[in-house]
Amino acid sequence: MKAIRVHRHGGPEVLTYEDVEVGAPGPGQVRVRNRAIGLNFVDVYFRTGFYVPPGLPFIPGNEGAGEVVAVGEGVGDFRVGDRVAYVDPLGSYAEERLVSAHLLVRLPDPIDYETAAAMMLKGLTAQYLLRRTFRVERGQTILMHAAAGGMGLILTQWAKHLGATVIGTVGSAEKAELARQHGSDYVIDYRKEDFVARVKEITNGAGVHVVYDGVGKDTFPGSLDCLRPFGYFVAFGSASGPIEPFDITLLMEKGSVFATWQLLYTHLAKREDVLAMSEELFSVVASGAVKIPIHAHAARRRSRSASPTRIEADHWRNRAAAVIGPHNLWSES
Repeated sequence: MKAIRVHRHGGPEVLTYEDVEVGAPGPGQVRVRNRAIGLNFVDVYFRTGFYVPPGLPFIPGNEGAGEVVAVGEGVGDFRVGDRVAYVDPLGSYAEERLVSAHLLVRLPDPIDYETAAAMMLKGLTAQYLLRRTFRVERGQTILMHAAAGGMGLILTQWAKHLGATVIGTVGSAEKAELARQHGSDYVIDYRKEDFVARVKEITNGAGVHVVYDGVGKDTFPGSLDCLRPFGYFVAFGSASGPIEPFDITLLMEKGSVFATWQLLYTHLAKREDVLAMSEELFSVVASGAVKIPIHAHAARRRSRSASPTRIEADHWRNRAAAVIGPHNLWSES
């Protein structure tokens, strides 16, 4: 079987395309033949060493979709031939891989492999952000930083489906239009406007119920100033750099607000939550309420423009999801 592996941390040049042994699934595992593989910028963090992998060498990639080819001892929920999708730390950049049955779900017929592979990581993250970390309800107002990014587009659509008013921040006129197309009621170009002042203006001084922030350093602590008393600041990324440590009494000073950063896999610790969260994600996507934006299809285009190395170069310009077919892991033509 072919896979991309990383033997040392560094730039895209450390990605190597090689033969690997997958092996038979052990207890609680399922062997999956990938039909589509999701590419995310977190893969770059692991490759560069910004996030520390369990060891070297390792196979990048955290999500994919395909079919079951073998099941291990004690696995009763899956059979050979089942269409499945997963989010499972590392190992996806391969033709086949072993997946924990705990993190594997059956794929509904209306959802194709590419859409599934592009949405498991971002989609399940959106689910816990909107439905578990802070439960968004009709009539609430939310602030979505990086509203035109891959996470922002999914979060905005889902929040609108739930009946919220969405204020989105972006960094260009092009992204502003994209954010509007995906449901943002108000769009702020934070390179031209003071986003705190604009949020206060839009909300008549009341502030928003929750801020979803995947930007980090550049939008903090301004995000806290956008909250109404007892509002929630929910961080989930640090695209501009990490938020510097701060005195916890700042939360009191900003209106007795709450601040949190949660991990997807904590929410997926129980099998029943894996199933319930995935079911809700599949439901909003199958209904058309949330459309998964995919900006590269290597399986279709068979070109370097959709290869893992190119995805990284394109990421800062367009952060929508990308998918790659397992037989196109190293397309250079």
